[in-house]
Amino acid sequence: MSSAPIADEIARDATWLAQALDPAAGMVRLIAMDRASYRAASFLDDRMLQQPVDAQIVPWPDVEAAVSSDLRTDARWIFHIGHVGSTLVSRLLGELDGVLAVREPRLLRDVALSRPAVREGYMGAVPKLMSRVFGDNELACVKATSFVSEIAPELVPSGERALFMYATPRNYIGSILAGENSVIELRQLASSRAQRLNKRVFSIGPARNDAQLAAIAWACEITALEAAADAMTERQVAWADFDAMLADMPAELGRVAEFFGFDANRSRLQSIAAGPLMTRYSKAMEYDYSASLRGELIAEASAANRTAIDGALAMLASAAEKSTVLARALERAGED
Repeated sequence: MSSAPIADEIARDATWLAQALDPAAGMVRLIAMDRASYRAASFLDDRMLQQPVDAQIVPWPDVEAAVSSDLRTDARWIFHIGHVGSTLVSRLLGELDGVLAVREPRLLRDVALSRPAVREGYMGAVPKLMSRVFGDNELACVKATSFVSEIAPELVPSGERALFMYATPRNYIGSILAGENSVIELRQLASSRAQRLNKRVFSIGPARNDAQLAAIAWACEITALEAAADAMTERQVAWADFDAMLADMPAELGRVAEFFGFDANRSRLQSIAAGPLMTRYSKAMEYDYSASLRGELIAEASAANRTAIDGALAMLASAAEKSTVLARALERAGED
């Protein structure tokens, strides 16, 4: 274990990840990382603590002072609705030269869950912390947890770039119903999502089954992106339907790389898209997973729950008659 880093060490590069924040106490957990550990980590939340790490708890003012100078704020951002391949896309982009992929640091959740008056005191430094890399020619690509979309306008500075990832409601609902763990997560998050959605959409009633719960989850997360886009007119925002990406990953990966300003030629993109990442479960690389398997699982779940899914989609369509933001989301997804 090392000692707590000094200000110059924090500011110099991405070695000391600002992994977690206690906003009330004003303390930060820094974890020592290198390029290989960033590349390997599916998530930079507390699951990374299951392995030995070099962690140091330091006062927030020390971290804030370290990044108070004119540091970069040019991280690229990925926001998403959950279960739409954002981890895979982050991994694929992280294979490009000059890209440091940073996946779901807990600190972003911590600031998103804090009261606005408390969060305001931290937001000036967060883009700088997330933009640190290991070389002058590198760019950070930060993938946030889905509900962090609520504060996307606060995280992405003026002029910077963000990718918003989604799926059609039919595919999203099918993908949720296809997995036992995703249904458990769906039920666990139902209350918080209902509260978040109620800030934007008042016309959806209580869910009667898991398909409707998944439809409400979709509505919550995608209207968070729509609201963020409305507030981010001074940023560059691109949208991506994950299943459309899977239909031609080399081309779609190239589109995203060009949007983010990443250096990538056609042969390199094709090599990455044809590589082993496309056949593994991105959240747990020890498991096999692929675009074809995803499609099969969604098709099976959709067939087994056809009536419930049709009812959930009808619920969304009805609610959209009284909600401009939801109607826009459905139109974007081709479900208007």
